[in-house]
Amino acid sequence: MDPSFAVVLVVLIVSVAGVVGTVWSARLRAERGLRKDWLGNEVPIDPGASEARQREIEELRERVKVLERIATDKRVHLADEIEDLRSKD
Repeated sequence: MDPSFAVVLVVLIVSVAGVVGTVWSARLRAERGLRKDWLGNEVPIDPGASEARQREIEELRERVKVLERIATDKRVHLADEIEDLRSKD
């Protein structure tokens, strides 16, 4: 085996192990409800932000349902339905 190839292989293995370790530790922190701040300290995840994110996701799901209904409903004129939805907001 060429020595330069061995060095490249060792660097590659160490790099991949570092990435896997970082991802693994981030996943474990997330499961425990922790995150790292800018100093590297573990701090609890803000539960209020999670609730707001969940509300936003639900609102977006409702919008997607409406868009799917508009796109697949052949009885409704598309332009009229869009105008009705715009007037509701």
